Amino acid sequence: MQDLSLHILDIVENAIRAGADKIIIEISEDAGKDQLIVDIKDNGLGMDSKTIKKAADPFFTTKEKRKFGLGLSLFSQAVEQAGGSIKIKSKKGVGTKITAVFKLSHPDMKPKGDILGTIGALVAANPKIQVIYNYRKGDYNYFFDSFK
Repeated sequence: MQDLSLHILDIVENAIRAGADKIIIEISEDAGKDQLIVDIKDNGLGMDSKTIKKAADPFFTTKEKRKFGLGLSLFSQAVEQAGGSIKIKSKKGVGTKITAVFKLSHPDMKPKGDILGTIGALVAANPKIQVIYNYRKGDYNYFFDSFK
């Protein structure tokens, strides 16, 4: 995937397939700390600890039709290539939270892409799902809630 907005789209689509009806996407850009933090939280089915450990493996999937799951593995690879780290927290029946921390100045940092366009497409395609988007950079804060 060429930019972060496409990775976000893929992860959110996975959350929707997992039964989520509320998705929170938070992006914090901190030039002073040289970090871009992407948090994606959902209230879908969640995963047990065994599944979490396999989630970033490209040859693991819970899908019936395709026997590979590249979305989270490609996102993990993008994070690691940009000198960052990724954490997955999940609980069965509660949901999942993915936190990715990128090093902004890293030469392999992917562009953010059209995140607002991606959010708009998600909302238009899934009107019954609450999408909350919060972007922070310094004193600037942009907040959007599809149900308000």
